[in-house]
Amino acid sequence: MSELAVGDVAPDFELEGDGGNKVSLSALKGKPVVVYFYPKDDTPGCTKEAIAFTEQSDAFAKLGVTIIGLSPDTAAKHDKFIAKHNLAIRLGADTEKEVAEAYGVWVEKSMYGKKYMGVERTTFLVGADGKIAEIWRKVKVPGHADAVLEAARAL
Repeated sequence: MSELAVGDVAPDFELEGDGGNKVSLSALKGKPVVVYFYPKDDTPGCTKEAIAFTEQSDAFAKLGVTIIGLSPDTAAKHDKFIAKHNLAIRLGADTEKEVAEAYGVWVEKSMYGKKYMGVERTTFLVGADGKIAEIWRKVKVPGHADAVLEAARAL
């Protein structure tokens, strides 16, 4: 699969989400959406990222932008993660990694010389037209939610 680029149509998905709800891109058609991929619930970087998006959730909502975080964790783990950190964002359970693969973020990683497959922390800003407006790859968490918010304001 070739890497997604700005201007490409964002691949649709429907996943089990937090609170027993479905999370789907097509259900939000006509509205801008932040789709961010993260490796694992309740790990330090992923928790900081989710909290940062939660802190900016009102500002995103005023722009009509929905935030959806996707990881390979189950919906039950997402529910615990949301409750533990009082998160105000939607989370989707990509347990089969099909959406991560469609977006090109299920990649070979390396830690301490050991290679393994995992989610590369990546964020996609999808415009109301369903096309990718901006992509942030290999995200560094500090300041990231602010940068995404600024890009959303420019839509």
